[in-house]
Amino acid sequence: MGARGQSYRYVGPAELKAFVQASSEGRSIRSSADFSTWVTALTSKELAEPFTFVVDDGGVLRLAPRRSEHVVCAGGGDVLSAGEMSFREESGRWVVDEVTNQSTGYCPDIGSWPAVAVALDRIGIHRPSGFTHEVIFRRCRSCRELNIVREQDFVCVFCGEDLPYEGTTGESG
Repeated sequence: MGARGQSYRYVGPAELKAFVQASSEGRSIRSSADFSTWVTALTSKELAEPFTFVVDDGGVLRLAPRRSEHVVCAGGGDVLSAGEMSFREESGRWVVDEVTNQSTGYCPDIGSWPAVAVALDRIGIHRPSGFTHEVIFRRCRSCRELNIVREQDFVCVFCGEDLPYEGTTGESG
């Protein structure tokens, strides 16, 4: 893990990674001008739903429609964070309304928040102090299945074994 944060490899189904094409990756948002161009082209219906996001391995925020696969949004590469994000306009400026690390394709730890914060700060979007909904991912040591930990119940839903309290999925770079 370097100064830029831990990176996460794609751990989801291989068939979804096959959909990755250079032309289908998420919209790179490197500046406030990029965000302004992107957001003004959206309809109110599109803005009513959260967006798929990744912070790519270079620290760039990429956005795509909600039902997009994170691996496609990332162009198949490693990410510093991934999840869903929604925006709202407040007093003439755009702010992040909600943001989560929910991405079963990458399973980013809640510690991936700083990469999201840096990417949003770079483009001048007001943000919360952390994920508004945190998801904890763990890989079972026994059956190797990925789990989402709910209500602090660190038990594998597939085989009933205890899940590790520390770490994420064991798939980080």
